[in-house]
Amino acid sequence: MASSILLKNVILDGKSRDIMIENGVFKEIAPEIIDSTNCQIIDGKGTLAVSPAFYNTHTHAAMTLLRSYADDMALFKWLQQYIWPVEAKLTPEDIYIGSKLAILEMIRTGTVFFNDMYWYPMETIRAAKEMKVRAAVGMLFLSGSDTKIELQNSDINRQLENNRQAIEADGKIRLTLAPHAIYSVGKDKLLGAADKARRENYYIHIHMAETREEFKNCLKEHHMTPAEYLDSLGVLTEKTILAHSLFLSPSDIELIKARGAHISHMPCSNMKLGSGSFHYHEVVEMHNCPITIGTDGACSNNNLSMLEEMKFAALSAKRQSHNPEVGKDIDIFKAATCNGAKAFGIDGGEIAVGKAADFLLVDLEHPLMMANHNFISNMVYSADSSCIDTVVCGGEILMLHKFIESEKEILQEAKECCCRLQNY
Repeated sequence: MASSILLKNVILDGKSRDIMIENGVFKEIAPEIIDSTNCQIIDGKGTLAVSPAFYNTHTHAAMTLLRSYADDMALFKWLQQYIWPVEAKLTPEDIYIGSKLAILEMIRTGTVFFNDMYWYPMETIRAAKEMKVRAAVGMLFLSGSDTKIELQNSDINRQLENNRQAIEADGKIRLTLAPHAIYSVGKDKLLGAADKARRENYYIHIHMAETREEFKNCLKEHHMTPAEYLDSLGVLTEKTILAHSLFLSPSDIELIKARGAHISHMPCSNMKLGSGSFHYHEVVEMHNCPITIGTDGACSNNNLSMLEEMKFAALSAKRQSHNPEVGKDIDIFKAATCNGAKAFGIDGGEIAVGKAADFLLVDLEHPLMMANHNFISNMVYSADSSCIDTVVCGGEILMLHKFIESEKEILQEAKECCCRLQNY
């Protein structure tokens, strides 16, 4: 890798610019930068626009191996009768291969960071480090009758904790605490997670208020909404990521905002599973509670494209509110970029001096980007993966002019792995 990168003649805010990147951050942005000593030069030729990369704030990366395995059914039937049984047969090597396949897909669609919750997290970390992306990887918490799984998870989590310093040393990988949901993790474990997060500076990543059934059961059992229940246990803080959050009262929204917690909105998965509609207008525009965007796993979406997720987020906001002025392109774009970065303490999501050099080069001569009256609008409503030319994370090139070095090997490994899974 070159010690620095010089972007020549790229388009930023409609103007041609040169951009110098050193030590993983944007060092200089100017009409012309002459000094190119020891730089890798990428020439935009006036046709490549520079854009912030995407931060996927909720996914289950290795579920790429289960894409199209079980579709068109209710969430709990889908989980209990199909997904959980086949997941129990996955090996650590399967998770590693599935995670690499997911990261390959995310790079091609412009994502440089993902927040993950899945089995054998050490294999996801291994894949993320090899492919040089950013990731927050969860140590999974579950409660239930399967003592063997609980003990296995506890042992894995201890190993990860013991190696936390080495895992997080490069600054791109972060360990999180990942209690699955209030219906799958008991009160004592949630209290323990909240205490541990506070004492040892962990983020917490949890599914919350994803279904009406979960919401009703929480009211019945605890006489509180899911948001109120988690808050009563100390789970809601500025370092909490709440996946889905479809069923929220006005007071829940104010509570989440007051605690500084972050909602990860996943319109594609919500619609596919028929879980409910996220009330974007009430959350974002009436209560000024910022959101981030995630994709969920490839088994309930069924892809990991943040480009597609942005379009569905904007359109679902308009449909749910019956107002075309809701879910504006710039707000949705920020949710997928700078809001996601901010939620995890990453000083990125913007093309600005001093910010992390996490960015895309987008082909303005692609048919989907023409006419380019409004670049952000085109990114939200029109672009797909074929528009993305180059992807860089922390100053490291992940894809250059559509070429990813390890792509063929990853696809071959994934193909062989999927063939094995079909025989389970």
